[in-house]
Order: sequence, then C-alpha cells, then structure tokens
Amino acid sequence: MKIIQTVTVKQVLTEKSREELSAKYRKTKQQLQKECDQLLFEMKKLERTKKYSAAALKAQFDKEIELRKEKMKLVDFQMEQLEMLPYGSELKDQDIQALVDIKVGDSWEEIMSGKTIIVKDGIIEEIRER
Repeated sequence: MKIIQTVTVKQVLTEKSREELSAKYRKTKQQLQKECDQLLFEMKKLERTKKYSAAALKAQFDKEIELRKEKMKLVDFQMEQLEMLPYGSELKDQDIQALVDIKVGDSWEEIMSGKTIIVKDGIIEEIRER
C-alpha cells in the first residue's frame, strides 16, 4: 500500500545559494514596490472619475499598499538574517508530498516521523529519517 507523506526539503547555505536567495528576495521586493506604485496610479485614476467616495477609495487603497509595505519589511528582515547566517546552515526550503510504500510489519512511528531531503547547490546531498 502507498500513502502520501509530507517531506521537508532543506537547503544548505553556500555562497551560490546565498546569492540566489538574495536575488530572489530583491526580485520579490521590487515586485512589491511595483504593486504599490500601480495601486497609487489606479487610486489617482479612480479619484478623477469621481464615481466613488474619495475617503473610502483612499482607505481601501491605503490598506492594500500597507499590506505590501509590511511584506517588504519582512523581505528586508529575511535579507538581514540571510547575511548573518554562516555557510553550512540548513534553511527550510519547502514541503513536498511523496508516496511512501508501507506494508504489514512496518514501524508506524518510523513512517510517521517523516523524512528530510538536504539539497546543496541543487544536488540532493542526503535523505534523512527524522
């Protein structure tokens, strides 16, 4: 019988992976800034039509812009933390679903403890039983 199990993928921090993560964070931050700029543009455009209440319109757009600014602060924090981490640190990358074969006589505790895949520079380095 096969069951689906969640497997954690961790990335070993190397010079290459640090650069890739930094680039990813910068790209995310740029995207959030573009969204803020676009929201401001749309708000000004809608204000000129005078179809909507200016106060309600501004409140809604300000809320959306503030959400993106909070995400930008989080990205800044992640970038700071990334710079402080030593090489060789393991960072949780993602959780994936895997098919696991089980049979009568297997240890349920061992199966449920799950597995962790360790990736270094795009290469699977280790598969750990938790």
